[in-house]
Amino acid sequence: MDNKEILEIAAEACDNVRAEEIVALNMNQVSLVADYFLICEGNTERQVQAIARSIKDSVEEREIASIKRMEGFEQARWVLVDLGDVVCHIFHKDERSYYNLERLWGDASQIPLQIGQER
Repeated sequence: MDNKEILEIAAEACDNVRAEEIVALNMNQVSLVADYFLICEGNTERQVQAIARSIKDSVEEREIASIKRMEGFEQARWVLVDLGDVVCHIFHKDERSYYNLERLWGDASQIPLQIGQER
């Protein structure tokens, strides 16, 4: 399975637990950190944790990727889920505009996601 498919599965996992403002960035030309960033937000700490858990469960049950690292889960203000070449940033709604990763990585192109529809 390629990284784009892992990105789509992670995005679908976010959508399944009602994550908001889901954005995917193609990081290939702008960073060596990852191929893709997936950015989304939740309204409460509990929802942020549910989104992170949904991503983890989704990729592990399909055995397509392993979680390299998950940081920030306990505080649930900004949770980073590292899937290798796909890095998921799950923000609490109050934190997302402060860090504004989309602007920070403004050179990265946005990728249209096919969430909530048949593939």
